[in-house]
Amino acid sequence: MTRSFYISLFLSKLADQILLFLVPLVIYRLTGSVAWSGAAFFLETLPRYVAFPFCGILCDRVSPLRLLHLSQMLRAAAVFGGVAGHWAFGGIGWLIAISAICGVLTTQGVMSREVILPQMLRGQRFEKVLSYTQIADQLGSVLGPLAGAALLDVWAWELVVLFAGGLFLGADGAIHHWRRATNPALAPPETARANWFAPLAVAARHIWRLPGLGEVIVLAAGVNLVYGAMVATAAAMVVGTLGGTDSDFALLQAASAVASVAILLFVAHAPIRIEILGVAAFVLILAGGVLSGIAGTMPVYFAAYLLVMGFDKMFSVFMRTLRQRLIPPRDFGKTTGLVVMLNNLSQPLAGLIVAVFAAGFGLGAVLVAIAAAMGALGAVSAAMMRRRTKG
Repeated sequence: MTRSFYISLFLSKLADQILLFLVPLVIYRLTGSVAWSGAAFFLETLPRYVAFPFCGILCDRVSPLRLLHLSQMLRAAAVFGGVAGHWAFGGIGWLIAISAICGVLTTQGVMSREVILPQMLRGQRFEKVLSYTQIADQLGSVLGPLAGAALLDVWAWELVVLFAGGLFLGADGAIHHWRRATNPALAPPETARANWFAPLAVAARHIWRLPGLGEVIVLAAGVNLVYGAMVATAAAMVVGTLGGTDSDFALLQAASAVASVAILLFVAHAPIRIEILGVAAFVLILAGGVLSGIAGTMPVYFAAYLLVMGFDKMFSVFMRTLRQRLIPPRDFGKTTGLVVMLNNLSQPLAGLIVAVFAAGFGLGAVLVAIAAAMGALGAVSAAMMRRRTKG
């Protein structure tokens, strides 16, 4: 019956990817501006990452299953309400607002699943469980851009967004079926307290004191800086700079997801220490970031994009495995929420950097500079590790 759980994850990811596919492409179509694409990416991603600590605290205080149900139903409501608002009042801001609201609610869904997963799959190798979970996640990523591009060819973007809302309802139906069939026994939530700052203080102490957690957060911030820049600029690079089509952009998204699935299958079965896989992923993502900035042809850019997007998933398995090892179970939700926020704030920052500097310095130069910043953060993390080892 775990199949229903993964179907829910797939449908939810599919809907989320359709929205993420539409926003930069529609914005670029309407404005023709790389800067506006970067600004839209900043506005749609910042709320979802800022919400992580609070969603994590909620997962410790409220049943994560209930929160998962609410996140999916409210995303559907946001989609239907936002499209109705656009039809009534007009303006592209409704699309960005839908994406931002759904982003926050997606964060709650991600955190809920993060808390549920170790409890429902006890006794299995966690790296393997995570790999298969992310494969289901990546299948949504494979079909999301393809579905978005195909539907955008025959429907207005508003109808494509409504289709995504229907997928959120389908995801909720699948999780409801899984819950009824398995009746999962999850740890009871802690007693709620009025003070929201105390859990954040606990999470911050864990980040400061647990050996290795702070260093990996710095590494992840560097990875997500390059990842965010690639996502924010891919539509402008393919459709604008390199003269491709919407179909080329959809093919790029799908190819990156297929590469991610292949890499995750390798991680699931490779008898290699997870730390080695994490370092290898970091180096290959850095190489992809540099290559994206100097790419002058579509094949070269495709290779760069696949390096970043594919090995980001390997790095994600590395990160999530370390979190599961290091963070005490009683504080897992609150600490993971703060960790994920710190990991990912560099993604909207990358969109903001593109918005501010791409027009003046050129997109290629900005991408190379962002890759250099990732390398600098890697050096900082290595220095932190050496200092802790000596201490």
